[in-house]
Amino acid sequence: MVTRNIGLRSGTDGLAVLLYTTLVIFGWMNIFASVFENSMAEAYFNDFNASQGLTVTQFVQMIGYSLSDFSLSSTRQLIWIGASLLIIIVIMNLDYRSYEMFAYLFYGGIILSLLIVMVFAREINGARSWIEVAGFRLQPSEFAKFATALALARYMTMPQFKSKQLMPRLIAGLIVVIPAGLIILQHDVGSALVFGAFALVLYRENALPTWILLGGFLALALFIIPLSLQREEDMVYYLYVPILSITLFIILFMRDKSPSKVGAILLIGLAICLYTWSVRSIFDNFLEPHQKNRILILVDPDIDEKGLKERYNLNQSLIAIGSGGFWGKGYLEGTQTELGYVPEQSTDFIFCTVGEEHGWKGSLFIIALFMALFYRLIVMAERQKDKFARIYGYAVASVIFVHFAINIGMAIGLFPVIGIPLPFISYGGSSLWGFTILLFIFIKLDANRDRQMERH
Repeated sequence: MVTRNIGLRSGTDGLAVLLYTTLVIFGWMNIFASVFENSMAEAYFNDFNASQGLTVTQFVQMIGYSLSDFSLSSTRQLIWIGASLLIIIVIMNLDYRSYEMFAYLFYGGIILSLLIVMVFAREINGARSWIEVAGFRLQPSEFAKFATALALARYMTMPQFKSKQLMPRLIAGLIVVIPAGLIILQHDVGSALVFGAFALVLYRENALPTWILLGGFLALALFIIPLSLQREEDMVYYLYVPILSITLFIILFMRDKSPSKVGAILLIGLAICLYTWSVRSIFDNFLEPHQKNRILILVDPDIDEKGLKERYNLNQSLIAIGSGGFWGKGYLEGTQTELGYVPEQSTDFIFCTVGEEHGWKGSLFIIALFMALFYRLIVMAERQKDKFARIYGYAVASVIFVHFAINIGMAIGLFPVIGIPLPFISYGGSSLWGFTILLFIFIKLDANRDRQMERH
């Protein structure tokens, strides 16, 4: 049997594998569409009619022809997909216990690779994130996610880890912060922000207090809102937001009228006021110009009049998605896609290709696939008999979800453009391999869930 040859046991979750396969195939089709031009078809077929599009036979033939052109992203992506199959075979044939046993070794290797990148990598698009090996480029930050998930799950499984104690919480946070900090030093803030997904894992395991999680969301809201205030009458915000925030904390956390509790609430209120009033100064003095622009295009309605590249990119993304309508223009018939108006079409903005060529129904289809995958991962995590597997499963679901939400959100103007891929869909070998490893380690652990308790 083929499934046995690649290590898929009878306990392997077939639905998770099917969803992964569907996303990868659909992703490759859209990568091919993002690099397709009518001139490619005209070079192969003398009778090609651009207004009628390619026939099915011509499409299959042209894919065959184009596979010999390694300059195409779609051809290289097919190689990455083939290599992913080999990675899956290795993962599924290793002893499931080895992932917990060597979790710290994986983590240490990734930390070392991130340090090497900082020293030896050359700068690409303003970031030092790539290692070049034999003409191929690898991005260690994509692999840091699965290594961090393993290390975090391993530490939180140890007997000395107590979720209610401060020191174990700090160590768990440090496991996440170290790779994120190194990635920030590479000037790749977008990839570093994804590590915030591990906060959901810590919260699930009662290692992150509710007030810290809510405080993080509140801090984000209090950072964004003042930047959208341009008129003098809006300055009332600096009064009512702190008052509202203080009231919220009092309602949520003030269980009694003890002096210590009242003092804590007053200190929190003062901190909120000071933070709110200093947002503009933080924004002006600590962010890079391109980071400021990416935020301003979301909060400043007049920013499109300033001729910013970032605003142009977002406008083209919205035009491409909106032009698809409900049914879409048809596969390989997207004009915005073909003419290359949208930047980073096959990577950060691959969702634009989906929206233009497949329309609302295609966008809903891909979102539904991800929703089904998230639901399945949570179901798989909850049925684990081993704490290590459960924590790792929630880490997988959280990381993929944050990538999905931010990537699609930035394509439709809900999030700043921070340059992270759409899992399994965007072009890139490092991205595809990183997510494949992340997912299939959990699939391997889940396939052995009935044997996990043998160790205890």
